Amino acid sequence: MTDRPLELPATTALLIMECQKGVLDASGKFAALAERAAEKNLIVTIARVLDASRMARRTVVHCLAVARPDGGGKVANAPLLRMSREGLVLGSERAAVVDRLAPVAEDFVVARLHGVSPFHGTELDSILRSRGVTTIVAAGVSVNVGITGLVIEAVNHGYEVVLPTDAVAGVPAEYESLQIKSALRMLARLTTVDEVCVALRG
Repeated sequence: MTDRPLELPATTALLIMECQKGVLDASGKFAALAERAAEKNLIVTIARVLDASRMARRTVVHCLAVARPDGGGKVANAPLLRMSREGLVLGSERAAVVDRLAPVAEDFVVARLHGVSPFHGTELDSILRSRGVTTIVAAGVSVNVGITGLVIEAVNHGYEVVLPTDAVAGVPAEYESLQIKSALRMLARLTTVDEVCVALRG
């Protein structure tokens, strides 16, 4: 964290990573992650920054991991990819965004069939550039892979990244903390949802 007040330009977008029903299901394959998200009250916390972003008329993008019923477009070339798309079939309830964060008409939804970054093989970069976005606020799951991939790729694409640490989760909690403090702090401005909401109102 820094003592310098957070400032967010009008060209800021909120990217919410994989806050899907099938991902945050405590009875599913990612039960530990779902439990960590519940422990942090993650959905309610992200909802606060989502509401503030919409109020400030900022671009909102929901970044989803999905699958076709026939598995087309997916290459199972990593352990995570061999398990992560099961049940997240396009159009299914489990692939949908959790109710409290559900997209509205003004939001964008970017779904990918393969890979671990929302920029990989999707129109995300084109959407952001068409909206004049220069700064990204990243939220969602997981710090283990998805959020870290989002942050790295956003930096590679030339965006400034702001990371409210109470709006992301990873497992175990000790890894989440270590990854944020040792790696992500070198790539993103670490902050809190409270600070982001104040900056959006400013």
